[in-house]
Amino acid sequence: MTSQVSSPAGQADEANDADQAGETVLRGQRAPHSEKAGVGEKEIRRLDRVIIRFAGDSGDGMQLTGDRFTSETASFGNDLSTLPNFPAEIRAPAGTLPGVSSFQLHFADHDILTPGDAPNVLVAMNPAALRANIGDVPRGAEIIVNTDEFTKRPMAKVGYETSPLEDGSLQAYNVHPVPLTTLTIEALKEFGLSRKEAERSKNMFALGLLSWMYHRPTDGTEAFLRAKFAKKPQIAEANVAAFRAGWNFGETTEDFAVSYEVAPATQTFPTGTYRNISGNLALSYGLIAASRQADLPLYLGSYPITPASDILHELSKHKNFGVRTFQAEDEIAGIGAALGAAFGGSLGVTTTSGPGVALKSETIGLAVSLELPLLIIDIQRGGPSTGLPTKTEQADLLQAMFGRNGEAPVPIVAPKTPADCFDAALDAARIALTYRTPVFLLSDGYLANGSEPWRIPEVDELPDLRVQFASGPNHELADGTEVFWPYKRDQQTLARPWAVPGTPGLEHRIGGIEKQDGTGNISYDPANHDFMVRTRQAKVDGIEVPDVEVDDPSDARTLVLGWGSTYGPITAAVRRLRAEGQSIAQVHLRHLNPFPRNLGEVLERYDKVVVPEMNLGQLATLIRAKYLVDARSYNQVNGMPFKAEQLATALKEAIDA
Repeated sequence: MTSQVSSPAGQADEANDADQAGETVLRGQRAPHSEKAGVGEKEIRRLDRVIIRFAGDSGDGMQLTGDRFTSETASFGNDLSTLPNFPAEIRAPAGTLPGVSSFQLHFADHDILTPGDAPNVLVAMNPAALRANIGDVPRGAEIIVNTDEFTKRPMAKVGYETSPLEDGSLQAYNVHPVPLTTLTIEALKEFGLSRKEAERSKNMFALGLLSWMYHRPTDGTEAFLRAKFAKKPQIAEANVAAFRAGWNFGETTEDFAVSYEVAPATQTFPTGTYRNISGNLALSYGLIAASRQADLPLYLGSYPITPASDILHELSKHKNFGVRTFQAEDEIAGIGAALGAAFGGSLGVTTTSGPGVALKSETIGLAVSLELPLLIIDIQRGGPSTGLPTKTEQADLLQAMFGRNGEAPVPIVAPKTPADCFDAALDAARIALTYRTPVFLLSDGYLANGSEPWRIPEVDELPDLRVQFASGPNHELADGTEVFWPYKRDQQTLARPWAVPGTPGLEHRIGGIEKQDGTGNISYDPANHDFMVRTRQAKVDGIEVPDVEVDDPSDARTLVLGWGSTYGPITAAVRRLRAEGQSIAQVHLRHLNPFPRNLGEVLERYDKVVVPEMNLGQLATLIRAKYLVDARSYNQVNGMPFKAEQLATALKEAIDA
């Protein structure tokens, strides 16, 4: 979905995610495609933000439901942030706690940064969904429950001895019992579907109900359903009917006396054309843009692995842009093919997660030795080993820094938001192509699957990444003979020439054994090895990266330093503290190797430096070692992103300590 915004940039204070005080009006409701207001009048409450969580079995279509609600919210013009959360199993046991899948969406009429700490609305499709999520729901929140699933057996599966809908345990919440399954089956009687087929549309009934509650557009969802099930028109129309039935139920039932409006975020975005985008999709588009700006074919050698597989899926759709994708038999073959493509003159890319990086490490070392441009996209997840495939973590930083034999330095770039993945991909390609080096891009599951509005850039805003291939001899021997030296370096970047195989006169040796400076011949000379090791390190150390920007409006004495996906929660926490009168500064790193040149000077300004990370202190370790700063870690490794309130409390304690 795209939307046009024609307002100046604005900024709002995310001081309290739960604050939803708003204006109340009375107005007749309008059903989709209706020209007249609905029967009677219902209260409409205007809010500045809402956090909704859809939860059910992994087969209940919660991710699709959340995605459609998000798409319509994006087209409406709200700022938004999402948090999909699903099991690692392809189909976990139905009705069990490990099988619960959820999708949280935070949308607002102003600038927001996170998917929200706690949902204002929980849609629970079964007892397992209720039990797994009720601990996150604040008192007074709305809970919509599919009562058809609250029978003895499903409740017993998750430890309910009595029905929570009847025993008073939910008195603190505004509970809306809705027989979603029954109502959906009744609405689809005319389609002649089996009960099982009709039941599958109950997520669309729920989506219609929530679309009515929050005045979401409907045309896009109906068009989507007809396109998705184009080969099964009966199923398509059944889903549309279920969606409309949910909308109409909200309008006519007395249980939902209030609906809500969240106005578009007209003051949040610079002028431009926007669309909702996930981190993996933004990364894919960034890689395509990089290849076009470099005027090089893009080659992806990859092996499917959660949560990186979506990049392989997406890039395989874009052969028209010169993209070639190779789904290899394993991780080693994937990166080997990508490095071979780089040798052949393509923009070589491999995508993976932490376990795949471990398998690719030898070939990454080979890329360091060959000094060829190669992008290693690591979408981090919970570890070690197979770990938590569908949960997020930031624990691959030290692996990216040091996870190879010998001295094998590799630049590291980390995006901070889903939309920023586009720019980070371009930045990583710039470094790889300019300095002839493999580059790590460290995203994670939170960014990969989460989404937010993204302004589609104009082509003339993109960097020029074109490279000059070697075309002839570049060195003159003592006897006057002109020859090609594959390791004769650019004096500014220390990059070696990139010679495409088959170019007459530029034949040269490649391989993993140490090269002689200049000639590229095999060399076991100790002095040469020392020189080559130091030169490769100097090349990485000399990479041009922007200085860090310090957000410090009040000469604070405490600095919070972050990297990657912690940007949203950290910034939201900092806003909360400043709204309370606290003085705190913020710096967020994109470049983790090399660090920005002014980072040391910035760190020295502050009495206290706090580093929140979704690991056990990996960036803090690097900061302490390089700058001798007493960086204090604040760590979390539970597979979920930080909550803004949690971080605000920790940072307040650091300020007061």
